[in-house]
Amino acid sequence: MATLRELKTRIGSVASSEKITGAMKMISSAKVHKFERSLRELLPFKNQIGMIMGHILSAGVEFHSPLIVEREVKNLGVVVYGSDDGLCGAYNLNIFKHLLAELNRLREKYGAGVGVTLYPVGRKILKACLKLAEQGGVSVVGVPGVDSKMDGNRVDDFTHQLRQDFISGKMDLVEVVYMQYHSIARQRLEVAQLFPVQAELLLSQEASKENENQLYIFEPDANEIFNAVLPMFVLSTMQEITIENRASEQAARVMAMQSANDNARKLQESLQLEYNKLRQQSITTELLDILGGQVER
Repeated sequence: MATLRELKTRIGSVASSEKITGAMKMISSAKVHKFERSLRELLPFKNQIGMIMGHILSAGVEFHSPLIVEREVKNLGVVVYGSDDGLCGAYNLNIFKHLLAELNRLREKYGAGVGVTLYPVGRKILKACLKLAEQGGVSVVGVPGVDSKMDGNRVDDFTHQLRQDFISGKMDLVEVVYMQYHSIARQRLEVAQLFPVQAELLLSQEASKENENQLYIFEPDANEIFNAVLPMFVLSTMQEITIENRASEQAARVMAMQSANDNARKLQESLQLEYNKLRQQSITTELLDILGGQVER
């Protein structure tokens, strides 16, 4: 049985852990709000670009771009977002399970012999992908400087690299597996097709406008505008995915720290109860010894 001194030490240790997890929760919560603000600032820009391209697509003019060319899928790339740090619960595990399910779906659709290249974003998911590559069937490309904390310029460079891989024919299809942010308590695993860019996605944004009877004059011409704006749309999509993933990671960390905080509080209450019982027992024993000494007299 633990002594009073040992229990008091354990209670103090648990209380310190509770303070640490509480502080980490507050830090992660502040970061979530920061990324929520970044998303609000990015979405109007992305939506406006999508609307411009939707106008062009719905105008019936001829256009062409290497980014929308669909071809037979022999090699595909999958960008999978995770985290660089731990203490975020089952966040990375859930993403990896979803990645495995998506790879199975792609092999069923395009054939078991399709070439798969993984682009992990985040140290934790990179380790999981390297273990998967050891089993065969996939290859892993670790891009220097690409991690879950990369800034906007690095995201643009990474997107440009993926675009070149697609245009050159190195990849026939590029998808992104990530965690979409909805709220601190809710994130959802998503798969987005990056290349080739789906015209249906752009047309859906055009169809969502309230006023559809609008005429446009394109200068210098629709095709040139489309090819100038389309890469911007892809870049904004990757920026959005990156921010969504970072917000989701911090939200998962908030929930994990909240759970750890609750467990620490319950453990502290249990230890305090045990301490009080042992202290009461010790006091009772001392009183009995005193009474016993008086009786002997």
